[in-house]
Amino acid sequence: MKKIIIIGCPGAGKSTFARKLKDMTGLPLYYLDMLWHKPDQTNIPKEEFDAHIREILEKDRWIIDGNYQRTLEMRLQKCDTVFLLDYPLEICLAGAQSRIGKKREDLPWIETEFDEEFKQWILDFSENQLPPIYDLLDKYRAGRDIIIFKSRQEAEEYLRNEIGGENAKK
Repeated sequence: MKKIIIIGCPGAGKSTFARKLKDMTGLPLYYLDMLWHKPDQTNIPKEEFDAHIREILEKDRWIIDGNYQRTLEMRLQKCDTVFLLDYPLEICLAGAQSRIGKKREDLPWIETEFDEEFKQWILDFSENQLPPIYDLLDKYRAGRDIIIFKSRQEAEEYLRNEIGGENAKK
C-alpha cells in the first residue's frame, strides 16, 4: 500500500480519513481540492490541474484525497489501493454542514455557508456519481486493493485493526 486514492461523497470524511492514514503510514498526502481551487474560490485551468496530478502519480508513494471524476480513471490506473467512503446521505450532509466556518488544511478558504449548489451535489451524489465510480472500480479491480466502507465505524475499525498494528509509523 504505497499509492492510495480516497474517494466518496463530499462530507463523508475523506480528508479526515486521509490525514489519519497519512499519520499512520507516513505517506505524503495530496488534497485535490487544494490543487484545483485558488484561495479566491476560482479554479486553475483543467490542463494545469491534470499536469499536477500526473506529477504526483509519477512519485513512488502517495495518498490522493478527492473525487474529481474527470481524472479518476487516470488515478485508478496508477494506484494500488482505493478507499471508497460510501456513506448514507444523512452522514455526508451532516459532515459538510459541520465544517462550515472552520479552517481546513484541505481547502484554501473557510466556508461561511452551506452553498445550495454544493448541497445539491451531495444530494445527487449517489444517483449521479456513484454508479460510474463503481463501474470504474470494477474495470480496475485487478491488481488493486479496493476497500469500501459503508460507515465511519468501519473506516475507524480498519485504521485501528489493519493499519494501527505493526504497520503504524511510530
